[in-house]
Amino acid sequence: MEQITVKNPRIEVVDALRGFAVMAIILVHNLEHFIFPVYPTDSPDWLHVLDQGVFHGVFSLFAGKAYAIFALLFGFTFYVQSDNQRLRGKDFGYRFLWRLVLLVVFATLNAAFFPAGDVLLLFAVVGLVLFITRRWSDKAIFVTAILLLLQPIEWYHYIASLINPSYRLPDLRVGEMYAEVAEYTRAGNFWAFIAGNVTLGQKASLLWAVNAGRFVQTAGLFLVGCYIGRKHLFVSSDKNLRFWVKLLIVSAIAFAPLYTLKELVMGSNDAIIQKTVGTAFDMWQKLAFTLVLVSSFILLYQSKRFRKVTDNLRFYGKMSLTNYITQSIIGAFLYFPFGLYLAPYCGYTVSLLIGFFVFLLQVGFCKWWLAGHKQGPLEYIWHKWTWIGDKR
Repeated sequence: MEQITVKNPRIEVVDALRGFAVMAIILVHNLEHFIFPVYPTDSPDWLHVLDQGVFHGVFSLFAGKAYAIFALLFGFTFYVQSDNQRLRGKDFGYRFLWRLVLLVVFATLNAAFFPAGDVLLLFAVVGLVLFITRRWSDKAIFVTAILLLLQPIEWYHYIASLINPSYRLPDLRVGEMYAEVAEYTRAGNFWAFIAGNVTLGQKASLLWAVNAGRFVQTAGLFLVGCYIGRKHLFVSSDKNLRFWVKLLIVSAIAFAPLYTLKELVMGSNDAIIQKTVGTAFDMWQKLAFTLVLVSSFILLYQSKRFRKVTDNLRFYGKMSLTNYITQSIIGAFLYFPFGLYLAPYCGYTVSLLIGFFVFLLQVGFCKWWLAGHKQGPLEYIWHKWTWIGDKR
């Protein structure tokens, strides 16, 4: 008797949304010169003004939000894979742990070319929360996600400082690490660059995420993505569309006061308040805007015209891992001293145009590759190695 394969259908809007997130990430990374802050020093006034507009515009729209969408969809993907195995009567948990180990390998490849900026190692470490909570109830998942997104560590430090005025935040020495990373990057020795990135660079990136509140926020976003999957909120239906409309309204209303409060707190002369309460409000305003972007994208995607305009993002999203890692390799070659060393000649505007050009090149490659393959090259390897030894 032929075995019937039971599997969740692929949701098109998720691929497009993931593509949007990775596109936004590549634009931000290009403006940052992939954490290599070397820029022209003699730009004409008109270009300087334009550069500042581009910088503030892109960072306001995408910085801290694109990664958040990427994290949310990581949790959603875990749900889909886990539920597919549940339908077959299997527990995906331990296979997922192996998948996280493989993600560390991909994180190392990406980090080799992205000094102190990789996010995949953070995902691999924080991904343990999905394994731990995989059998929890929907309510438990939701409550835990909210608690994590409240930034409990930052509030712990703040309350501790109120109780004990001599309290000091843990010094993770992230600034010193980034200074060392910048030093060997400027030196232009390729092999020293690679070696430093996969060791000190990865450490700096991970500890920066702890300092910036991203470590705990990422765990919360993973659980939110998992919860969205459990509730099938990405499936197009009248009920779900009403949910996204409500979320858009609430998030849009919440963003303005949260942003204002963040600015007020960051204006404090107390460094501990800035680094604790300020970090919490910064994470919250970015989360609110992230939800505005996600809700808006999903609602707009119901329009045929919008789907047609954003069709390329579907292909781009299906190969998100390949695109994420290859953009780091391309960026390193373009901007760093061991490569073309374009950083001193590229202000924010030129860097944005380069980012768009690389994005379009990657889209072209995705469409060509997917015409003959079901998955991107790195996605195929990740999938193949995930299920090694599995007899299905």
